[in-house]
Amino acid sequence: MRRLLLSLLAILTLVLPGLALAQAPAPAPAPASLAPAFRSDRIIVETRGAGPDVIFIPGLGSTGAAWRSTADRLEGRYRVHLVTIRGFGQTDIGANARGALAAPAALEIERYIREHRLSRPALIGHSLGGQIALRVAADMRGRVGRVMVVDSAPFFPALVDSRVTTREVEPLARLGYQALMLFGDQALKGQVSALGGDLGLAGDMVFDGLGLQGGDRRVLAQGLYEALTVDLRPRLRDVTAPVTVVYGWTRDTNNPRNRLEGLYRYGFSTLPRPAQFVRIEGADHQVMIDQPARFQAAVEQFLG
Repeated sequence: MRRLLLSLLAILTLVLPGLALAQAPAPAPAPASLAPAFRSDRIIVETRGAGPDVIFIPGLGSTGAAWRSTADRLEGRYRVHLVTIRGFGQTDIGANARGALAAPAALEIERYIREHRLSRPALIGHSLGGQIALRVAADMRGRVGRVMVVDSAPFFPALVDSRVTTREVEPLARLGYQALMLFGDQALKGQVSALGGDLGLAGDMVFDGLGLQGGDRRVLAQGLYEALTVDLRPRLRDVTAPVTVVYGWTRDTNNPRNRLEGLYRYGFSTLPRPAQFVRIEGADHQVMIDQPARFQAAVEQFLG
């Protein structure tokens, strides 16, 4: 059991590295002309540009600013919608102070799509945001045009062992939740660092996250818990939109990322139509930041 828990901790440092970072200053607010009319106590949406709709959903501990560089290159040809989950960065936590996080956020994105009458928008989600994108696509089916998930999986622990269950993982998830609630992300950083001998390279990766703004410990803790325990694989059969999976990869056989490719493919194997897989060599979890040019090319192909 100890070996399984250590392995799961290692995979978390690959797919959720931002949890251990101290909170950084919030990005500058968007100009007033970009402020959307949509009001929500769960999410914030910044909208700009004109053209086909593309909704960007960031990962755990990130705000919509994580997508700004990618969105800037689309703005003249697409209408981009940058989502921030309340409580990430320095945003007000709102209703995310209690209860579930990802499912209510998905419902609010669905409400946004309906109220703004978006026509079959493309969804691009990173990490936890990729799971939220899958929820939206499963719920709305034909009202979503296409989905890109970036370094995400329908059940993160399956990237360690495809046979693992939520029941087996829940004690670790509860431990992570309690640690974040008790110590906050800065104190957890020191505790994870002390595990370096057990986690090796994966332990070092916890410090390599970029573009992350941290957030309120309540949403970080809840997001971690859900990422470990929520299994969306049964929902994949409801996703009718085409799905593209983009992930960081390396040729180095000693790097844990080299061995994730088959597990990513297996995780999405129950989609009604086979997913397209795009590996970005030289990228870790923050694919769009680690290899921006290669990631931008993948986005252009996805939208084209």
